Amino acid sequence: MTLLLTALGAQASVVDATASYVYSSHFNQARAGASVPIGTTASVGLEAKYVEDKFDGGFHDPVYSVYMPIWVDLEIAKVSLLPFYYFKNHTHQDGLQDPFAFGVAGQLVMDLVNDEVQELYTQAYIGVGYARQKGTLFKDNDFKNRYYDETAFTLGLRQNFYGAYVFHFAGTIYQYPDGISRVESFRGIFDQNDFAFTQSYDVSRELGKYALSARFSRVWAEHRSSLYFGYHYAEFYTADPQHSILVGNTFYLAKQVNMDAAYNHILTVHNENRRDLFYVRLNVAF
Repeated sequence: MTLLLTALGAQASVVDATASYVYSSHFNQARAGASVPIGTTASVGLEAKYVEDKFDGGFHDPVYSVYMPIWVDLEIAKVSLLPFYYFKNHTHQDGLQDPFAFGVAGQLVMDLVNDEVQELYTQAYIGVGYARQKGTLFKDNDFKNRYYDETAFTLGLRQNFYGAYVFHFAGTIYQYPDGISRVESFRGIFDQNDFAFTQSYDVSRELGKYALSARFSRVWAEHRSSLYFGYHYAEFYTADPQHSILVGNTFYLAKQVNMDAAYNHILTVHNENRRDLFYVRLNVAF
């Protein structure tokens, strides 16, 4: 209803609706949303996500979260904001907090090179995120129900050659204002991938140290399709380091219907906890 009223008020001519689904042995994840333009330099949207855990120690009830993506073109830079809220989830375990979370992620994107003649484009971006969770902190062989804050900082670079080859590099570091010393784990529901896309469609609730990622895309503009290969290495305070390998394909099913399908393989450095993820996203503009 909010999107419809906003579209009518702005006399929007295009609504982008997106639905995606991720299947793995650890969880099922579904996400849906839509966005509408506000004038010619901004857009606003509304999204919702559903995650169903399928592993021991996961949440008994599905985890629900909502998002309000906002994008603004300021000519000298592009700014995006993503406020989010995770609804309270019933724990079903005596003494443990029913967790919930909220926060915001932002990104500032700048064009460093924009040569339309040579078809060379370079973009740099800075991302900042903040999340506040209410959950259960396990520390010094004891646990306590409390709020726990987290911030994330991302630097990224995208390089496009001849409109056909795109290289993307990014690094994200995580900070904990409440301290991380002697923390064994934190039972929260916030997905770290809401801070920054690290070339993985996994749901990660572990407390991260940093993540380094790279992506290469081969684009066929005349066919409006692409193939991409992504990789990341991530270290955590509360889990083993892991590798993520991503292979995907984007293509148009119809004039205004775009699909993205990908396979994501994740494994830890000790070859334990391997998991395969299958991702599909459908985008419709009308």
